[in-house]
Amino acid sequence: MLRVLAVDDEKPLLEELLYLLRSDPRVRSAEGASDATGALRRITRALEGGPEGPDGIDVVFLDIQMAGLTGLDIARLLSGFARPPLIVFVTAHEGFAVQAFDLKAVDYVLKPVRPERLAEAVRRARALLGRPDGARAEPEAAVPARRTPVPPAGADAGAAERVPEQIAVELGGVTRFVAIADIAYVEAQGDYARLHTDGGSHLVRIPLSTLEERWAARGFVRIHRRHLVALGRIDELRMDAGTTSVRVGSAELQVSRRHARDLRDLLMRQATG
Repeated sequence: MLRVLAVDDEKPLLEELLYLLRSDPRVRSAEGASDATGALRRITRALEGGPEGPDGIDVVFLDIQMAGLTGLDIARLLSGFARPPLIVFVTAHEGFAVQAFDLKAVDYVLKPVRPERLAEAVRRARALLGRPDGARAEPEAAVPARRTPVPPAGADAGAAERVPEQIAVELGGVTRFVAIADIAYVEAQGDYARLHTDGGSHLVRIPLSTLEERWAARGFVRIHRRHLVALGRIDELRMDAGTTSVRVGSAELQVSRRHARDLRDLLMRQATG
């Protein structure tokens, strides 16, 4: 069972978070801190006593935007210790996700906090603490639904029928369903991937390598360690002075050398039918 510390400088939100945490049977104890100073004082006591000591803390549920030090500042300080508690960020702001996962956060929960979403964060933390190799459980976010784009040449046509046609994305406690056919390209951002559509972008906690495998039958190809592109959405292939890039709508994306030849061949096969 987990020993947790919740940190938020808005008292009603802190009380709600503590209520939800204490209601989870996997949580042994849940303490609160209403500012960064109090949080650091409590975490320091835990670190001094060691992870098995009576004051130990397994997980810190940490707001980001607070007066004085931010949650990111606290996480950076903790990263200097040999065995710091795990960090779960709980915030109203989507835009800090990349920094959060660069700091090895276990999860990134958006406010208003939904009980089932917080329960998933608790599950992730518990699984990580109980796994000797430190591997993180892979999140699942895709759900079935509608349209089917044409796969690239050589793809298993039957596999396309088995691939979900939508992906679930969360923003501010609201779950939306984005059609895979509407996604032009995907950008890696730490443990997250940002899905780019004509209408905007969405962040999902799925590694780019996982989406590459899942969506190959839907016509997505890897062009760079940071980018996965829908083959049918490429408008131009540019080759200049040994560098290769593609234009996808208004975005120009670099193609790595190891992917350039395969991409060119795929585009030529697609163009010649």
